[in-house]
Amino acid sequence: MASSNRATADDFEEISSTAVPGEQSTEHFPPSKKPNAFTELLKPKKPKSTPDKTDDRTRHTVFAGRDGLAAYTTDPASFPQSRVVYYNEEFVVINDLFPKASVHLLILPRDTTKNVLRPQDAFDDPAFLAKCREEENKVRGIVASELRRKFGAYSASDKPHLAALESDDPPSALPAGRDWDKEIISGIHANPSMTHLHIHVLSRDMVSECMKKRNHYLSFTTDFLVNLDQFPLAKDDYRRHYAHFPEDMYCWRCGRNYENKMVKLKAHLEKEFEEWKRE
Repeated sequence: MASSNRATADDFEEISSTAVPGEQSTEHFPPSKKPNAFTELLKPKKPKSTPDKTDDRTRHTVFAGRDGLAAYTTDPASFPQSRVVYYNEEFVVINDLFPKASVHLLILPRDTTKNVLRPQDAFDDPAFLAKCREEENKVRGIVASELRRKFGAYSASDKPHLAALESDDPPSALPAGRDWDKEIISGIHANPSMTHLHIHVLSRDMVSECMKKRNHYLSFTTDFLVNLDQFPLAKDDYRRHYAHFPEDMYCWRCGRNYENKMVKLKAHLEKEFEEWKRE
């Protein structure tokens, strides 16, 4: 759990649930320490925010807050394809419940000896790190394909590829088209907000209704996001104990400094998004 005086991405901030009651075992996932029930009862209640189109199985859960991701690794088959993209014995890949970009997936390792560790510690194991890197490469391919599906028709550099693909007599070797993999960022947060280890794989546009806060943006556009190629970290690497975010927010595309003005940055990102799609 991230210390309160350290930078954090607040992954779980709006999540009230992630699994179906009674359908997931909690054997391997002991719940986090619960607050005093009487104290919680007296606290003023905040309205729960649930994203539009959230499936029922995700809305009503056993696991909640910081423990929410355990539901997917415990019983991925209980979720619809709109939530769980695929799973195997070692990993579950899901659509992020509160995506911070136009495409945002999470890779959830299922190894119960590793997925409750901080990633900096879990990735000290070279065999486990190698498996995660291999899965990350696979998921990057899925995200790249989804970006082409969603935005390829707008992209000038993708037109030769799409034209050849749709031709009545397509060539034996299609033009490469736009390298959508270059439009993807991936890695872990230095101070994860969720209990269970998860790897982010997302498009770099940073355009989403869920991109609401300064720390949301900074958690994906600074060294707070640590790519798996950086692991294992040296024992004295500051990213093992990341302290504070930088003061300013810079547009990932043009480099303009928006300081702490999130509303202005979001408006600017929308304009950059339209230009980025057309590259």
